[in-house]
Amino acid sequence: MNGRMEGNVPDPAETTPIVEAVEGFSESLFEILWRRRWTVLLAGIVALGAGFFYLQRAIPLYTSTARIYVEQTGPQVFERGNSGAITRWDNYLYTQAERLKSADILSAALKKPDMANLRTLADVSNPVAGLRKRLEVVVGKKDEIINVSFTSPYPDETVHIVNTVVDSYITAHEQRKRSTLGEVVRILKEEKSRRNQELLAKLQVMMEYKEQNEGLALGTNQDNNLIVRRLERLSTVLTEAQLATAESRSFYEATKMMAQDPASLRQFVEAQRTRGVYGSTSNEVSLRRAELERLERSRADALRKLLPDHPVVMAFDSEIERVQEQLARLDEEFVQSQLAVAEQQYRAAQERETELQRYYEEQRQQAVALNSQLAQFTILQSDYDQTKELCDLLNDSIQRLDVTTEVGALNIGILETAALPEEPSSPQKARTMGLALALGLFAGVGLGLIREWKDQRLRSTQEISALLGLPVLGAIPSMGRARQSRSANGQKVLISPDSHQAEAFRTVRTAVFFGVPKEEAKTILVTSPAPGEGKSTLVANLGIAMAQAGQRVLVVDADFRRPMQDKVFHLNRKAKGLSSVLAGVIPLEAAVESAGTANLDILTTGPDVPNPAELINSESFKRIIERLSGEYDRVIVDSPPVVAVTDALILAALCDVTLLVLRAQKSTRRISIQAREALAGVNARVLGVVVNDVPHGGGRYGYYGGYGYYYYGYGDDRGNGHKTRKRHASSLPAGRLRAAIAEEPEETADVDVG
Repeated sequence: MNGRMEGNVPDPAETTPIVEAVEGFSESLFEILWRRRWTVLLAGIVALGAGFFYLQRAIPLYTSTARIYVEQTGPQVFERGNSGAITRWDNYLYTQAERLKSADILSAALKKPDMANLRTLADVSNPVAGLRKRLEVVVGKKDEIINVSFTSPYPDETVHIVNTVVDSYITAHEQRKRSTLGEVVRILKEEKSRRNQELLAKLQVMMEYKEQNEGLALGTNQDNNLIVRRLERLSTVLTEAQLATAESRSFYEATKMMAQDPASLRQFVEAQRTRGVYGSTSNEVSLRRAELERLERSRADALRKLLPDHPVVMAFDSEIERVQEQLARLDEEFVQSQLAVAEQQYRAAQERETELQRYYEEQRQQAVALNSQLAQFTILQSDYDQTKELCDLLNDSIQRLDVTTEVGALNIGILETAALPEEPSSPQKARTMGLALALGLFAGVGLGLIREWKDQRLRSTQEISALLGLPVLGAIPSMGRARQSRSANGQKVLISPDSHQAEAFRTVRTAVFFGVPKEEAKTILVTSPAPGEGKSTLVANLGIAMAQAGQRVLVVDADFRRPMQDKVFHLNRKAKGLSSVLAGVIPLEAAVESAGTANLDILTTGPDVPNPAELINSESFKRIIERLSGEYDRVIVDSPPVVAVTDALILAALCDVTLLVLRAQKSTRRISIQAREALAGVNARVLGVVVNDVPHGGGRYGYYGGYGYYYYGYGDDRGNGHKTRKRHASSLPAGRLRAAIAEEPEETADVDVG
């Protein structure tokens, strides 16, 4: 008994299986899901049923899509190399997408006669808002394609609505582009007509001067005349200045004429921005317009539920009025700023032309002084060439501007008109069922993992060893679902010696024999964390197995609360037992009874007592245990559960070693750890764990060799009628196994050591 106080730490040979068990502790996800496969399958079936029910009840919706290409172009009034190309800005296509959903475009589409009796908008109080809500306009991410889609339960109406909206957008654009930038062409034509008259007049003057001066008929040599060459250079520069003045004046006059139409003016300015001399529009106007459309939609949605004099509707009216005032102020500021910029540019161009004209006149006076006739003719010819060059430029610009198709900010082409959909776009049966199955499986996996996480039962020997830090000494197979008597289960080794259960009990006996020297394990306590773990059955069968090995064994039933050994061995504990000995009623020799098996005696609890813990914790009980350990080779003590009462802890402190019994798929982590810590608190020497009631096929519990213990089995040799010994694998080190066999009592050498 004193040997157990030396420490609880197993020797190195005993810790090896524990380390190996820790390494294989975690179960794979596949094993967990396979154990919870019915949960996953049920969740998948429920999800598929829900998806099927949804498909049966859902109203099919059809979607038609038209694709339009919007190319941004602009008028080039005067071409200067390649600098006249119109660039694109990032949000322009998105602006056009919003225009497609604007109130004026949708209103124009709804005003068409064939849009009056649409079933899609039959129950909508505000048709414009209802049409905008279902109309989807998406700009391509990698191209300039705008997709216009509409969804409705009526496939024929989706096609008609999409095509009508696209036609209204194109019509509105054509009307605007003709009225906006047509003014530029008109101004250029008026300028060209005036310059043509000026050109004819200058040609007439030059011809008359040449006829009046006969010396000019001999020709002129202007290449060697520095003054003439300078005059030609000034003439060229003056022509460019006059060209810039004409351009600035055309922009200024067009700006003044379009001052009453800020939208047209803004589009005109945007088309001219690449030239670098005109101002640019502000993005704030687009933001305010977007805000106005949002407020109008919100007001329309509110009117479906509220009256016009409701505070919410009046609040929307106030906000709409505020935004409209902001737009009007922005338009006014924009017009004023553009007029100011255009006037400033025009004045600057006039001043430069005037300055160059002054330089030109000074140079011409020098030429006149040098050679009156030559200078006069040169002046006339320069004026003529200057006017002719300007007329050619104006003529080329007008020819480049195709008033009917090219004047404007956009070129719009329909790549694909809306077609009648063959199948509904929603719901998609395959996608819905696939999504339902995926969600069901995902929910099933999650539910299975949650159930696994909440399930605290110990499910494998590796988990038990790693969690408790104790070796597993054996696994007792389940004795079947058929209800058997306690006596039949408790004497399984005696009644069915060739059964798997008997072999497992003999395996535990061998583990005890080999696990610790005989002198250090004379008193063996068998307990469990909770009731119903099968400790009493293990005590009886282990006692029979050790007695069959030739050792004198005494089974002491110390479970005063739920005694079982008297039922197992058919004894009458009411007459005599341990409580009678402690009370001094009968001597110890009279209380010990034979179990009917050689070398095995039983000491029952005796009559019931009111204070079991105080009785066990007495000096009298301690002396009885010490006396019995001296008279018997092994004293096996059956005790109450560890967690339920304190009796087991008192007994563990008195006994040499302790066996902890767990029930497969029933014992939980928390209560098992609690029992292990309680035993460690009283310095109990726990030899190991025995797993009871392992189901057939319980591979996770190391059933039939999975624990790594050494045992012998017997089977009939049907050929000669003799029993042959079968050796099974062992995880004990070979050296330690040989030493254990050598130290085994002589009388057990020829006995079946399970």
